[in-house]
Amino acid sequence: MSDFSGRPAATVRVVEMVVAALIACGGSVVIYDSIRLGSKWAEDGPQAGYFPFYIGLILVVSSAAIFFKALRAGSRATFVTVPQLKLVLSVLVPTAIYTAAIAWLGMYVASTLFIAWFMWVLGRYSVARILPVALGVSVFFFLLFEIWFKVPLPKGPLEAALGLN
Repeated sequence: MSDFSGRPAATVRVVEMVVAALIACGGSVVIYDSIRLGSKWAEDGPQAGYFPFYIGLILVVSSAAIFFKALRAGSRATFVTVPQLKLVLSVLVPTAIYTAAIAWLGMYVASTLFIAWFMWVLGRYSVARILPVALGVSVFFFLLFEIWFKVPLPKGPLEAALGLN
């Protein structure tokens, strides 16, 4: 196994260019939808997409300026090293999976598994500590939202089987 401690995963220049491109994409979507809604000045005032069109335009122009500035004279300094990126991904990937799992498993089961995963993998706790905490947090939030606040959260097949829908 090689040592990646000093190896950069991305430079400041690359990150600035990627973020600028993503912002330009978002601004382009805003411009497109604003034109679809109507982005002109009508007889009775601005159409629905008038102000969003200019916000999207500002986003695209600003991100283009940042992109070309980074391309021309961007910093080649390290933005993130491989170990730092692995640490970020160790949180980001399970969080993305958790978010997707809510649709299939429901909020409470997905949250229980999410808490248990982090306690087991990152915290290195024993099962005797993981189970009460993971289950207790989910039961607490079930009582808080479903019973006391009367705010239904997404439920999955387990809640349906237990008649908690």
